[in-house]
Amino acid sequence: MKAKFYITTLLVTLLALTSMTAGAQVLRDPDFNATGRINANGVVRDNDFHSLGTFEADGRVLKADGTEVARIKRLEIYNPAGERLGYINSDGTVRDGNSTVLGAVNLNDGRVSDAAHNTLGFARGIRVDWIACYYFFHLFE
Repeated sequence: MKAKFYITTLLVTLLALTSMTAGAQVLRDPDFNATGRINANGVVRDNDFHSLGTFEADGRVLKADGTEVARIKRLEIYNPAGERLGYINSDGTVRDGNSTVLGAVNLNDGRVSDAAHNTLGFARGIRVDWIACYYFFHLFE
């Protein structure tokens, strides 16, 4: 009876640990070290699994305390006052509100680079607008 209890407890613990990362895509720095993750529901976490914020289904971008820091509309990113912070072209080029190139997201391999083509990090399997918010607009710092 005790063995069954311990096995059940172990399975529940493993399930809880894996559910925190299930479907999460890892955000990486230029050296390919993990810096955080974004799960399929838009929750952004650091390496210690602390929530940094969320991408809501309605386009709002929220900090962990619930403060709205941006809004995404059709690959365009706006601040809470409605001013355009930037946008993403169909080729993955990220531009600021004045159309100055900030960098790019390689849509094939997830490499994120600045305007001088220096690698900022890697984000594979994550929506390009979420990547831009994380790497270029630093909405979760």
